Amino acid sequence: MRHLAPPFSSSCRILKCNSEFWSTTSNSHHAGAEDSVEFCTALRTYAHCTRRTARFCRGDLAYHSAVHGIDDLMSQHNCSKDGPTSQPRVRTPPPWDSQERSDSPEICHYEKNFHRHSATPNYTHCGLFGDPHLRTFTDTFQTCKIQGAWPLIDNNYLNVQVTNTPVHPGSTATATSKITIIFKNFQECVDQKVYQAEMDELPAAFVDGSKNGGDKSGANSLKIIEKVSGQHIEIQAKYIGTTIVVRQVGRYLTFAVRMPEEVVNAVEDKENQGLYLCLQGCPQNQQIDFRTFHSQTPDTGSKKHGTGSSGSSFTPQMAGAKCKEKLPVEDLYFQSCVFDLLTTGDVNFTLAAYYAFEDVKLLHSNKDKLHLYERTTDLSSGSAASPSSLGMAMLLVAFVCVSVWL
Repeated sequence: MRHLAPPFSSSCRILKCNSEFWSTTSNSHHAGAEDSVEFCTALRTYAHCTRRTARFCRGDLAYHSAVHGIDDLMSQHNCSKDGPTSQPRVRTPPPWDSQERSDSPEICHYEKNFHRHSATPNYTHCGLFGDPHLRTFTDTFQTCKIQGAWPLIDNNYLNVQVTNTPVHPGSTATATSKITIIFKNFQECVDQKVYQAEMDELPAAFVDGSKNGGDKSGANSLKIIEKVSGQHIEIQAKYIGTTIVVRQVGRYLTFAVRMPEEVVNAVEDKENQGLYLCLQGCPQNQQIDFRTFHSQTPDTGSKKHGTGSSGSSFTPQMAGAKCKEKLPVEDLYFQSCVFDLLTTGDVNFTLAAYYAFEDVKLLHSNKDKLHLYERTTDLSSGSAASPSSLGMAMLLVAFVCVSVWL
């Protein structure tokens, strides 16, 4: 599977530059001459911030988008590159701010446009969380050992890339530390927009500081909504009927999306469609299959299951009890929670599994498929074991931890 970008660098602080610029301007350049002067001052400050972090941002999509955007805005507003760089006062967006526009053309409302040609669209869901666990658009649940940058979604309308890094130095357990989402330019609806989140930086704006689809008439059909500051954002892309949820839980990120099947499969060349995780799942050599350890004997002693510097002493019983507090149903979300506690020793992964399931309840269109249970046949099949087999399944989680991560 191809990698889309160089490995994640926590030293690239472009999101901080973006956030500072947005918070100090709030579209003040739409007003009079005084605001134009202040906007140019903010742009120079923004440019100075990007130059300070340039050496750490080589190959970073958000960085290059910001630099290009600054140049364009300076040209549009006749800003001199020389001048003061002190940041202007925070301003309240005026009532005519394009962020508040709602007069989008009908083509920018997927459901309205869809109903003209067919019945209600069939929505699908994909989610990624924890160490890391993947639920694909076809409701296949996998635990993967992917490290580095991987494509999560890749179609005609948007690209999503995730970067997974070791939970502890030297650990084979990984979690999502960076998410980059590119919404492609689409008719009169939206300009190309890039959203990027990293550990400890979950902005409520695109990398260019905007919160909607740009200057086109349908700009409001793409918007970012901050649910909990620094912890939970939602991106609504009405023009493609898509909702994306990104969270920071503990140090790491989770991703969930609700997308029409028609959009999922919208590619120019289906025969040569690239492999991406939400559609194809993780490559076979990157998957961890609990069933392969069925005949082994679990280690239920006091041996430490945490990796790296976690110092965890969770046993399967202790991990199960902890996960039961948030996930009373012993489905695959419960099992993934147990697995993560054993492999990382980080109790925040309990919340990651909990919120992943909460997002499934919010985004999945088929309420009968919310819970998934351990597969007893091939991973691609739709059959599932009964809940009565989950006691054994929980032990299989321990087998994986003992045999793979130690």
